[in-house]
Amino acid sequence: MIKRCFFSKILLLSLPLFFSINLLGQTAAQDSAFIAKANEEPKVEHSPKKATLYSTFLPGLGQAYNKKYWKIPLIYAGFGTIGYFIHWNNDNYNIMRQAYLDLTDGDGPYGIEDPTNSYMKLEAAQLRDLNNPTYYNNFKTGLDKQQSYYRRNRDLLIISIIGFYGLNIIDASVDAHLYDFDISEDLTFNWQPTMQYENFQYVYGVSCTFTF
Repeated sequence: MIKRCFFSKILLLSLPLFFSINLLGQTAAQDSAFIAKANEEPKVEHSPKKATLYSTFLPGLGQAYNKKYWKIPLIYAGFGTIGYFIHWNNDNYNIMRQAYLDLTDGDGPYGIEDPTNSYMKLEAAQLRDLNNPTYYNNFKTGLDKQQSYYRRNRDLLIISIIGFYGLNIIDASVDAHLYDFDISEDLTFNWQPTMQYENFQYVYGVSCTFTF
């Protein structure tokens, strides 16, 4: 009976001490977690708006903001290629236009002497006798078609370079939206053939499993 009372007293005295140690441990753990959280650097959110504005002001700058540096040479190569063909078509358009104007500014080479002869630099004019009305009319029609052809190509390329500029902005915006997208190894997609028994017959299909 004495031993029983003695152990009961020990137990009663030990309970407050146990709870005090437990509370002290929880408080220390909470304090440590709070300090560790306070010491963490604030996460800088990637802004699609910034990427869009950067690429709007300077093509390729949004891609640099998204750290897709390999796209920058491709963007400027695209602009350079389209710009080159715009210049090439515009030069040929001006040549054909001036040749047409020089050819039609008077009575033609088979009438009074023509003071302008830039069209004579063209190979087609050198291979044909423009004093012949048939050759003259064919050459005149060809110049008209050629200048229309080069003007149309130039205008289409100008439209395409505007579209390419817009594509550069869209690319930067999409990349920025997907910048924080989780593509770690925890994301998996598995598929395998499966067979189920329904309505007294086997049904074959494909089973898809997403793990994230």
